[in-house]
Amino acid sequence: MMGWRARLGFLVPPGNPTVEVEMGALAAVPGVSVHYTRMNATGATGSLAGQDARNREQIAGLDANMDLLCLVKPKVVVLAHTATSYTLGQAEEAALVARMEERYATRFITAFGSVVAGLRHLGIRSIAFGTPYAMEATLQGKALLEAHGFAVVSHGNLPGVRNIYDETAERAYGLGRLVDHPDAEALVLSGVGMPTLATMATLERDIGKPVISATSGMMWNALRAAGLREAIAGYGALLAGATGSA
Repeated sequence: MMGWRARLGFLVPPGNPTVEVEMGALAAVPGVSVHYTRMNATGATGSLAGQDARNREQIAGLDANMDLLCLVKPKVVVLAHTATSYTLGQAEEAALVARMEERYATRFITAFGSVVAGLRHLGIRSIAFGTPYAMEATLQGKALLEAHGFAVVSHGNLPGVRNIYDETAERAYGLGRLVDHPDAEALVLSGVGMPTLATMATLERDIGKPVISATSGMMWNALRAAGLREAIAGYGALLAGATGSA
């Protein structure tokens, strides 16, 4: 049976070309299968302009998307979009998670919530934070991390972004080096549309501290939510099985 240990479902923004590829790279776990449904949003996908409106449109259509995705009976569903959490804020995100789990009787997690869980798992308190978003959304993300109790000692956004979905893992590496700070215990890279996996291990070695991207965080958390403790080497300390004091 496909996914005999766990089927993982991902709700993906409509124009995102990255999630399926990077989740596929991480999904070589025996007995685990990954499944996708596209969320609904209009406008120029991947553009920095109009992002908040697209986020709200995705939220409004989430039940119809869940109806489709849950036909494959996933053990865990992941909202694979960090900026949606920035639009929601802490209380509304928690309410959305609770409502989805009650209605669909399956675990429901978010990409942002997965980063938070990963940081706590590693015992991290202070972070550097980088995004491919406009500064307004970047500041929303910073504020949300602070609301969860983290000290954001450095933050910044990737310069020169025209469309997030045109970005590369090499540019993500450069963003990480740009925002890293000596007082940060870890680096967080937001945005599942920006590829991160190909350079993550190199970035982690070069800055000498854990790197968590929204992508690595959500696969790590999805496996844990499914009751699995698989270590996946080559994509940073979190996925490789590192633990901290949390």
